[in-house]
Amino acid sequence: MSRIARCALAAVLCALPLTARAEAPGPDWLTPAQMKQALKGAGYSEITKLEADDGHWDGEGLKEGRRMKFDADPRTGAVLGEVPAE
Repeated sequence: MSRIARCALAAVLCALPLTARAEAPGPDWLTPAQMKQALKGAGYSEITKLEADDGHWDGEGLKEGRRMKFDADPRTGAVLGEVPAE
């Protein structure tokens, strides 16, 4: 590939929007099924979203009839924070 072609390709790639890459759970994390069980123990009746994000489980679910967003510890399942989903 010529130098001009490489520069053109680099310019095109730099102009493309960056997309978020989903994080993979760590090897010592609770599995999604184990995490859902822990969340049910914390009062969640339904989990509608659960994904690895920035070193913790991030998700949404129903708690006491309200749709909530939460962050949870990946190794213990403890809810670290929660807010009503809008």
